[in-house]
Amino acid sequence: MRFTTPPSAEDLIELAEDALAAIPKPLRDLLQGVAILVDDIAEEEILRELGIENPYELTGLYLGVPLTEKTSAATPAEPDRILLFREPILLEWVESGEDLFRLVRNVLIHEIGHHFGFSDEDIERLEEGE
Repeated sequence: MRFTTPPSAEDLIELAEDALAAIPKPLRDLLQGVAILVDDIAEEEILRELGIENPYELTGLYLGVPLTEKTSAATPAEPDRILLFREPILLEWVESGEDLFRLVRNVLIHEIGHHFGFSDEDIERLEEGE
């Protein structure tokens, strides 16, 4: 997908949906009910909670209860969701020269890892094994 203008939130959703479609079906089935949303940038409250000063350092975030912590008796307050932050993703895209689809896919996979209960360190080990 080539862009002549900065990609919109809808463009990033389309890229994320394409990336999601490429995930093996057994894993994709475990993502049922997880919403994928795009915001321009993380809210101040989120940044404060994560101890992040520069909002351009956060490209994505998983909000929800990891599968490893879910119980059948628990009723979630909100649905699980993955947030992709458009402006930080586009900044990384411009600065790195990385293919935008690959970049969105990597952010999405990282956040899916959190849905499965993986730590950042676990995810980094998996990414290095690519």
